[in-house]
Amino acid sequence: MKIYVVGLGPGEDRQMTQRALDALEACDVITGYDVYVDLIKDRFQHKKLISTPMKKEAERCHIAVEEALKGQTVAMVCSGDPGVYGMAGLMYEVAQQYDPIEIEVVPGITAACSGAAILGAPLIHDFAVISLSDLLTPWERIEKRIECAAAADFVICLYNPSSKKRSDYLKRACELVLKHREAGTKCGFVKNIGREGEAGYVLTLEELRETQVDMFTTVFIGNSQTREIGGKLVTPRGYQIDQL
Repeated sequence: MKIYVVGLGPGEDRQMTQRALDALEACDVITGYDVYVDLIKDRFQHKKLISTPMKKEAERCHIAVEEALKGQTVAMVCSGDPGVYGMAGLMYEVAQQYDPIEIEVVPGITAACSGAAILGAPLIHDFAVISLSDLLTPWERIEKRIECAAAADFVICLYNPSSKKRSDYLKRACELVLKHREAGTKCGFVKNIGREGEAGYVLTLEELRETQVDMFTTVFIGNSQTREIGGKLVTPRGYQIDQL
């Protein structure tokens, strides 16, 4: 009896790790959010596939554990990395309600890393990753985290920057950062990482403030040293220019 919590990475097969592919091949059952199961269903159609819609995360974990307790090997799939806004923590929490069962977390490429690679090298120095979704975290706490990261001059990577119900959240986040950064601070965002329609853009913080994005976008706000080099977003690691 075993559950793999598997990170699929950005969404295409070639950006999944070999360890993730091996885990999916080894399992009898694959479960997950329906969007993520759809990404792999053609390749793993010989497996039992169970999916649930958004906001059914706990139910999903219970299903995975109950399938495993039948003596099957189960994979719970997540986009990106299962330990970064993924299902790994919740799986451990739910599993403790049952008889002991083995859980193995299989890491994947999270959007911060895959998106940064498209833009250039914005995360070379210290950075903070913050989700703008207030579904599980009060907005007041998110605001404080943004302000603290901005004041400390971290590069900031924003997940879940906008949705139909949160259409102004990115603008509000940029306004908080503008208290501590110049309007010309270099930023970027990437849409549909690893999927059809993938595109990256470099712009200023002031321009980002007025930009509409969606939930399939990852946003990068540079620190005071981030610059644009050849159309790419680059944050120096700290080496002196005369040493290069």
